Amino acid sequence: MSSDWLPRSRESVLAMAKDWTTVIGGKFSTWNIPADVNKDINTLTQEAESALETTKTESTRTPVTIARCKETFEKLAAFMRDVKRRYFLEPPLTDSDLISLGLKPPDTIHTPSGAPTAQVTIETYLVGRHELGIKIVYVTGNPHDPANKGYRVWYSVVEGGQTPPAEPQDLRESFYTKSKKDLIDFDFGDSGKTAYFAVQIENEGRKGPWGPLISALIP
Repeated sequence: MSSDWLPRSRESVLAMAKDWTTVIGGKFSTWNIPADVNKDINTLTQEAESALETTKTESTRTPVTIARCKETFEKLAAFMRDVKRRYFLEPPLTDSDLISLGLKPPDTIHTPSGAPTAQVTIETYLVGRHELGIKIVYVTGNPHDPANKGYRVWYSVVEGGQTPPAEPQDLRESFYTKSKKDLIDFDFGDSGKTAYFAVQIENEGRKGPWGPLISALIP
């Protein structure tokens, strides 16, 4: 879970992969991409879509189908990363080409900014089984301050009988995101446990103040 061009939700990954098959299908010769690349990504996309569908109903949602879905999406993501690395990071692709693929053109203009000073927290909302959506909410400071480059979301999962964290510094896991909305897909066995969260704004290694410690029940 880090700053990334690949969407976090599986539905969004599928949507991007489908867009790639359409765009690459009409450009692979122009962009010097082997024809098999589009065929392979189309196959992986169909497999991922099918695997995801099996996890959406109680009759087909089992630990096995959930694990298979995770493995299928990991394979699709790895393939997409490889395609981007091999074929999208140099000419003949232009900025408009990258945008058509759902990618952000590289920013060649450095914008100086200071250390972040704003304080943020999150609101959680239900997405699916063992999934929580998060929304960044500013407690203090200016949301439009250029120092607010991204958010380090810290969290720990605690089950009944365990001692919960007393302060943000006690949290053990984290991920970085530049989005004000994101998704955490917990392990299947975490359903029913309590997740504790706190957030810091980050800017090139510089960290803002801790947000408050909050908790939410994992569905």
